[in-house]
Amino acid sequence: MTDPGIFNQLLIWPFMNILIAIYKFLEIAHIPGAFGWAIVVLTVIVRGAMSPLTKKQMESAKKLQAIKPHMDELHKKHKDDKKKLQEEQMKLYQQHGINPAAGCLPLLISFPILIGLYRVFVDVLSTGSTEEAIRQINEVVYWPFLQIQQLDLWFFGINLASKPSQWQTDGWWLLAIPVITGVLQYFQMKSTPGMGAPAPAVVDTKKSKKKQEEKKEGMEDMAASMQKQMVLIFPFMIAFFSYTFPVGLALYWNTFSLMTIWTQRKAQETAIQTTKK
Repeated sequence: MTDPGIFNQLLIWPFMNILIAIYKFLEIAHIPGAFGWAIVVLTVIVRGAMSPLTKKQMESAKKLQAIKPHMDELHKKHKDDKKKLQEEQMKLYQQHGINPAAGCLPLLISFPILIGLYRVFVDVLSTGSTEEAIRQINEVVYWPFLQIQQLDLWFFGINLASKPSQWQTDGWWLLAIPVITGVLQYFQMKSTPGMGAPAPAVVDTKKSKKKQEEKKEGMEDMAASMQKQMVLIFPFMIAFFSYTFPVGLALYWNTFSLMTIWTQRKAQETAIQTTKK
């Protein structure tokens, strides 16, 4: 943690300073479980900072939905020539200024943040000694007033430094955490436009009922196929990670997932209402 490497300086130390500043404020306000709530507040800040990316993701999903009739025509026209189909799809993307991987962008950007927070918990909160954790924190805070004398890691009866993999000694109920994390991640993926949810604010009234029910022929679009696989695989990956990571990191990830699900649902509802008007 105290190694002045570029990763520490750009991610770990800033996160630690923000986290401790929030923790100190909540502690002064005598909020029970101050460190857990500090993680929640930090999550809100991180999620808010990613709002522009989410907006671009929604816009990209709308564009993908808008060109869907053209994509269907390409599937029919080149159903026997997979290479030609992919070439024509890429041309169509370029013509409309669409990045088919845009739906995955917020998730990919989340990973460095997740790794930074993971290092915060592993390098500091998993030291096995509260005194050692306090010492390491005080070495990397930017200002003396952020230095702490005590660190309470309990949040609603859960030690945030515990890991679900330690369920045999810390309690079998810890096994519920990776399950909850995986389920929330699945619903987050399903609510993401372009990943599982339909893109909002696009109503194709010219499509006949017969065409809507017509089964797609040929190979599915490469990007869409990758996204469908991610909807199933990614939650299992996150659930496994949360099994081996400290509970504090699962608290961050689950709060992030809940916020993402809520904001995306609200955005879809707003878009549908706007379209009806």
